Amino acid sequence: MWESTVARARRLPEELLHESVDGEWSFIQTLRHLAFATESWVGRCILGEPGPWHPLSLPWDQMSPRPGVPHDRDARPPLEEALALRREAMAMMRRVVDGLTDERLDSRTEPLVGPGWPDEGETFPLRECLLVVLNEEWWHRMYAERDLAVLEEQG
Repeated sequence: MWESTVARARRLPEELLHESVDGEWSFIQTLRHLAFATESWVGRCILGEPGPWHPLSLPWDQMSPRPGVPHDRDARPPLEEALALRREAMAMMRRVVDGLTDERLDSRTEPLVGPGWPDEGETFPLRECLLVVLNEEWWHRMYAERDLAVLEEQG
């Protein structure tokens, strides 16, 4: 579904992809946030990487700064750079999903190590980690589609 959303975004001038609609994230910020969600829930929680975040990854606005976690809401990478970041996160998710068994899906993650998000020491059902990412993907695509409609009228 994201393929058609990205194709739609590519038809707009890149500057509009940095524009906020009604105070929401821009299209490019949305891509950065989805990378953060995947890096956090798949990279950190499932794969056990203490600091899986790319410097352009974007946590939610209300998250207070944490050591090792990027938090640059004002970065304005070009669309292709944001898409490359997103492709890396999607490939990480694909590797995990491709290797899933029923037993692994029903397991819990190891306790998290080091500062970051989610918090050190936390453990989660693996299934829950994947569902968080899928939920983020679904809703942020809906928001992106809504906002692209507004930007198309402006462009």
